[in-house]
This record gives sequence, C-alpha cells and structure tokens, in this order.
Amino acid sequence: MMPRGRPRALGAAALLSLLLLLIGFFLFRGHPEYGRPHGVAALEGDPPADHRGHNSSDCVPPRPLLPKCELLHVAIVCAGHNSSREVVTLVKSMLFYRKNPLHLHLVTDAVARNILETLFHTWMVPAIGVSFYDADELKTQISWIPNKHYSGLYGLMKLVLPGALPLDLARVIVLDTDVTFTSDIAELWALFANFSDKQVIGLVENQSNWYLGNLWRNHRPWPALGRGFNTGVILLWLDRLRQAGWEQMWKLTAMRELLTLPATSLADQDIFNAVIKEHPGLVQTLPCVWNVQLSDHTLAERCYLEVSDLKVIHWNSPKKLRVKNKHAGSFRNLYLTFLEYDGNLLRRELFGCPSPPPPEAEQLQQALAQLDEQDPCSGFRQQQLSVHRVHITFLPHEPPPPRPNDVTLVAQLSMDRDIDFLPAHSLYDYLSFPSSKVDLLALLDAGALYTFRYHEWPQGHAPTDYARWREAQAPYRVQWAADYEPYVVVPRDCPRYDPRFVGFGWNKVAHVMELDAQEYELLVLPEAFTIHLPHTPSLDISRFRFSPTYRDCLQALKDEFHQDLSRHYGAAALKYLTALQQPQSPT
Repeated sequence: MMPRGRPRALGAAALLSLLLLLIGFFLFRGHPEYGRPHGVAALEGDPPADHRGHNSSDCVPPRPLLPKCELLHVAIVCAGHNSSREVVTLVKSMLFYRKNPLHLHLVTDAVARNILETLFHTWMVPAIGVSFYDADELKTQISWIPNKHYSGLYGLMKLVLPGALPLDLARVIVLDTDVTFTSDIAELWALFANFSDKQVIGLVENQSNWYLGNLWRNHRPWPALGRGFNTGVILLWLDRLRQAGWEQMWKLTAMRELLTLPATSLADQDIFNAVIKEHPGLVQTLPCVWNVQLSDHTLAERCYLEVSDLKVIHWNSPKKLRVKNKHAGSFRNLYLTFLEYDGNLLRRELFGCPSPPPPEAEQLQQALAQLDEQDPCSGFRQQQLSVHRVHITFLPHEPPPPRPNDVTLVAQLSMDRDIDFLPAHSLYDYLSFPSSKVDLLALLDAGALYTFRYHEWPQGHAPTDYARWREAQAPYRVQWAADYEPYVVVPRDCPRYDPRFVGFGWNKVAHVMELDAQEYELLVLPEAFTIHLPHTPSLDISRFRFSPTYRDCLQALKDEFHQDLSRHYGAAALKYLTALQQPQSPT
C-alpha cells in the first residue's frame, strides 16, 4: 500500500520509458506516409488539415498495405531525343527500388518510339511490359489549346490519357519524365487505398505560390484551390474518371477559362487545377514527399526535414539540374547516380513474385548456365553471349537528305574508351565526290601528325602503303596480310563484327579477315583519312600488356576463329591458318 500524501516520484527507468513512448508517438504522427515528415510545419497559407491526411491532422488514416506482386501500371508522355534520355533515368530509378511487376504505357512521337522500342527490346528486364501509344493521334484533341509552357503540345497530353489508355485499365500512375524515385513505387500505388468513392485524382500540392498570384505584379494565373496542385506525379482512377465524364468536364472548363485567359502557362496543370477548383471532391491530396518540386520559386524545403524522407524528386524547372535549392547538391548527386547506373544490373528477377524473363533473355540465361566457371577465359565467353542495352540516336541530330549510295560512319566505344577518331570535314562528301588532302600532308611533313601506330603495330596498317597513298591520284588495290586492320567503307550487308572479341585486340583484324574470305576487294581511297586522338591506355589494353592469362585467352579465341573460318569457307581459308607467325605483343 502507498501512504497518503505526495505521490512517489517516478524512477529514472520509468521516466526514460515514458520519454521514448512520447517521442515514438510524435514521430509516428509526423511520418511522411501520413502527410508530413517528422514534425514539419505547414506551408504558409495552407488550409487546415482534413480527414484525408492533407498536411497533419488528429485523424491519421491507417497506412495502406503494399500490394504483393500486384501489377502496377505507369503512364508517361515522352517525345524526342532529350525526353527519351530523361525517361531512361526515371525508369532506372523506378526499377532500382521496385518489388512489383510493372507495365509502362508510353505515349510517344516517332523519334521516341524508335529509341525506346529498341532500348526495351535489348534491355530484357524481367517482369516489365511496355505498350506504346501514338502521340500524333492524340494531338487533335488538344491542339486547340494555346500553351506557353516549354513542353509544348506534349505537355497537354495527360488530359486525354483516360480515353487513350485501354478501357479495361482501372488505375494508373502518371509521371513526368523529369522525376526521380527514391523509394518503391508500390508505396505510391498503395495510396489508391485512401481514395473515397468519389475521388478520382491523387495529387501533391503545388510547392510554390504560383497559383496565389503574388509572385510578381500583374501575375494572373489560372484558377486553383489554394496553392493548387502539381501534375508531375498523378494517381488516376481511370474507370471513375470516365464515368464522371472527364473529357467533357475538362474541355468545358478549359474553353470557359480561355475566354479571359490568353493561354495555359503550365500546360495540363492549369486545366487540372481549374477543374479541381470547380469540383474539389475529385481530388485526394497526396503526401508532399511524393512530389518534392524543385521549381524556381519552390517552397519544397518546408516539406521535409531529412533527405531520407523523400520519395520522388521532381526537376520541374526549365533549369533542371541547375536549379537553386538548399539540398540541390544532394539531389543532383542522386540523379547523376541513376543517370550513370549500369542498367544491365536491373535485369535481376523479382524475388517472391513470378517474373519470367522475355524469351530472348531465357535463351541467353540457358547459354550462360552452360559456361564452365573454371575456364580462365569464361569472362570472354560470357561477353560473347551478352546482349547489351542499345540506346540509338542518343543525341539530337538532323541527318542530311538521303543520297544514292549513302554512307554512315560507324564507331564503337565503352565507358572507359570514348571514341578517339575525328573524320575529315570533307569525308562525307568525298566518299561520293573527291576533294584535296594537301592540308593533311602538310601537317604530316611538319611532324604534327604521324601514321597510325607505325612504331608500335606496323603490321596493322602496313599493307595500306602510306608512301604510295601520298602520291596516289586514284584508288589502288592492296592485298590482305596477317593482322591487317584498316578502317573500311563497306555495304550494310557485309559480315558483322565477331562478338567473341571484346575488350582489346583483334576485333577489326577478324572483321577484315572475313571480308577477305568473302572476296571483298580492298581498295585504298587516295583522298580519304581520319585523325586519331591519343588517349590514356584503356583498362583492357593494360590487361593485355600485363596479364598472361588475358593474352592466352585472346590467343584461344583467335584459334577458334580460324577454325570457324575453315569450317565456313573451306579450302579458301587455309591461308589464314598458315599466315605469318604470331605478331609481337604491342607495348
């Protein structure tokens, strides 16, 4: 029994337990999944919290369960070369964290489709499907809307997604190409569980005062609910949107506002906000960490306390990575990490979920499984079987009008060896129309240039006969010789490079040997040349120089190649088997 009077003081252990309990309670209420990270105050001018978890409130919704192995659908509008590069970085960030199968719905122009179809076909990522939709077929639905946003017409296409996507698709996450994930996209998908029966659109509040109209004098934005919403990350409940008459709803709103406003400034975002202003019951406000916006006038720093709180970073300024923000350096490093991340590492299967690989990948896995891991040359053989991701037309380019007998320059590179040859400015024209080489010979005589690797690997180009080339006025024929590796102009249907020769050594030699086996004539063009830019030794040439195992493996591959030539070309290939003695190793 306790004596009456003053209560007994709590012991130190009890005080510590109570303190930890209180800390845990407040951290739980401030968790980003429930509207705001760890105790962050509301943005100035924010409306009071509501029962849906908008900002912080006393009524915290239960955390939705993450779907196990559920197929998640993601829609992205992507047009042109630059947008295609951006979307690859976005996809890598999604795949890095995801634990669910994904289906990408890509609305593209012809350029982006050509790039991305090739990319995903060669990428062979398990448990990911891709569907393409022709942006040109959607343009007539939005081309009547004047738009001042830098994204142009494509910035309005999210408005027509409910009609463009398959009618049996009920829900989809819609993303801008300039967002980067820092968490599992399934957590975002799970927020559909918080929607009421009437809610059809999930959005994060706009993290600037743009829609308040006070950024500068005479600024007149489109109507919005409070600070409005940003459409870089959207949850769309498609079947509900269709039932609500979305197409008629947004078009009527846009036509009415355009009677007094000259154009949209923020593309689809202006129209989404105008509709929500009229029908606020349509929107489910998402936690701000799912769209941390780095616009020019961003208030995003009030959305989080720790960088680890973030879920999605949105580079929604025309300045992109050059935007100013207290944590811009950390955000930029994260983006660059995914930009440079080897996408081949994302070919891993989904543990715990059925993730059958594409048919091509399954055949590749079977071939790789048959390799002998004890073979010291297994690395070479694995590279021979590997299929690398192919991102065609990586940079914007405007090819000249096609000509008869047109010519394309083909080169190869890796992350540690960028292309080190510069073609003559006149080379393209010369391959159809001759021009002079006087300037080149003057530099050669002055010692500013020298013939390629003549002091290290003379047999590589000796048959070209540079002394004769100096004086030549017309093409002349040369004969194949062992280890000859000239740079060639060939028709498209010529033999391809042999995939077994990766890294350093014998790729060009083997190619020229097979051209000779197919009786191609080797003609030296008197006016054609390329310039080589010296560079530091690559990793593979260092291995060649200092690793006996590397050289032994390369010799084994050479022997196999000779045997394959003999089987394919018969007696005509005997001269390659009896060629001059093996060349000295270049130093």
